[in-house]
Amino acid sequence: MGLNIREIVDRNEINVKDLKGKIVCVDAFNTLYQFLSTVRQMDGTPLMDSAGCVTSHLSGILYRNVALLSEGVKLIYVFDGEAPSLKAKTHKKRKEIRDLAKEKYEDAKASEDLESMKKYSSQLLRLDDEMIAESKELLEALGVMVVQAPSEGEAEAAYLCAMHSEIYASVSQDYDSLIFGAPKLIRNLTVSRKRKTPGGYIEVKPEIIELDDFLGELGINQDQLISLGVLVGTDYNPKGVPGIGQKRALDLVKKFPEPSELFDSLKDKIDELDEEDQFYWKDIFNLFKMPEVIDVEIEFPKVDADKIREILIDKHEFSPDRIEKQIDKLGALIKAGKQKNLGDWF
Repeated sequence: MGLNIREIVDRNEINVKDLKGKIVCVDAFNTLYQFLSTVRQMDGTPLMDSAGCVTSHLSGILYRNVALLSEGVKLIYVFDGEAPSLKAKTHKKRKEIRDLAKEKYEDAKASEDLESMKKYSSQLLRLDDEMIAESKELLEALGVMVVQAPSEGEAEAAYLCAMHSEIYASVSQDYDSLIFGAPKLIRNLTVSRKRKTPGGYIEVKPEIIELDDFLGELGINQDQLISLGVLVGTDYNPKGVPGIGQKRALDLVKKFPEPSELFDSLKDKIDELDEEDQFYWKDIFNLFKMPEVIDVEIEFPKVDADKIREILIDKHEFSPDRIEKQIDKLGALIKAGKQKNLGDWF
């Protein structure tokens, strides 16, 4: 779901070429779910091998990351660990959405409505442990660094970006990275100018949000941004505070800069929520202010062409010709890197 502050965020378009030579931390789950929802067949079913194993995420990993590596972008994928207990409400809501989508998908299938089948099928799949493990394995074989976060992947990516000057930005479609303190957030990171969505193709352009500039434009600090997020709703309190949208939330955090004062003033509104949607603001605030994170050494693995073939061709029956073309691109990058004394990229 993620934090919705789109109305008050000033985004600046960038070109992927602007990221040449830069390291970015990618929110892995956010990206893999994009692949699962968009890399699909005409009727909405995901790509699968003859054994029925889903391969949409593997296809997305291969083609997008080879394209980004070819543009000189250095990639770190950060995977979620154990979710905070407060996220149970979001998991419950997502299950309800999947259950409803399943019913609508079956109705669409019975009436042979391909457009509706495609629409609802994108909401059905989940990443399982095997898919996650295989994704990590393929990423490392491509020369992409993998980090296992102790808890939220976005929090870990934001922390690494803040701690390591050589990391340029976090990459995610969600704005949560900003309230976790990511100095820079990049959205829509893809080489393609168009993105496949359930409703068709749309034009997309990478965009960057710089936290200090963003806070300066709004006239608030990081604590106020966290409070604003809690007001409009986060993964830990999806309903937010009744009747408060993004612009109203901004006005309120300016009026009451201290979180305790702000939420004391809204106690009656919070009490109006159904019991399952009520929340204690300080618990959520602290999850964003002091998330569970770890430091890691930045080190990129070497490309392993044999492992790529093993995963994609031998196990999942990808086209050998297509895979070899991607491996050739990686080989050309390695050769060029060595010539420029940058072979340690891989």
